Amino acid sequence: MSDHQPERSPLAASKLGFFPAVMFHSRWLQLPLYLGLIVAQGVYVVQFWSELIHLVEAAFGNEQALQLLVKSVGYRAEILADGGQLKLNETIVMLAVLGLIDVVMISNLLIMVIVGGYETFVSRLKLEGHPDQPEWLDHVNASVLKVKLATAIIGISSIHLLKTFINANNIEVKVLIWQTVIHVAFLLSALAIAATDRLLAHGHSDKG
Repeated sequence: MSDHQPERSPLAASKLGFFPAVMFHSRWLQLPLYLGLIVAQGVYVVQFWSELIHLVEAAFGNEQALQLLVKSVGYRAEILADGGQLKLNETIVMLAVLGLIDVVMISNLLIMVIVGGYETFVSRLKLEGHPDQPEWLDHVNASVLKVKLATAIIGISSIHLLKTFINANNIEVKVLIWQTVIHVAFLLSALAIAATDRLLAHGHSDKG
């Protein structure tokens, strides 16, 4: 007697009972959530260009843009002796650029959640053969998505920590300590997720 099981036709596979069909199609309730994240990414684009314009204007001597830039990066710039004018310095530029990088990395995180989450939990995007298909999307699943998200969060946390260290003179010691502790916690969490995913992958391969 053959162990080969006949494959179910697409028509047969599509005939679900009422409750299984409701539960299966309920995945489309996530669609408004992903559309909302796209809107949130648009807000980040506006924020990025607003900060960039302030930085460029401050570089050309716009006092108001410099004030807004200093306020946004949380830097307590000292009033210089020559005329009491606030001037753009390397620290302010570095903090502003790190803020722009932070926005880009969060935007990348949003793309991973939107594209990867939709592909994994809602429906196929059918990007096979498309020249712009992300390389990681070929083998995306819930486990891979978790590891990638954890890695992205560590990158964002690293940028925040670097900004804090650069601006350490204006930040309380307990804030520095807690940000470092939280960053280490993110690192340990990512390592734990990666190790768990590896163990599960080995378990599946052993059963196969």
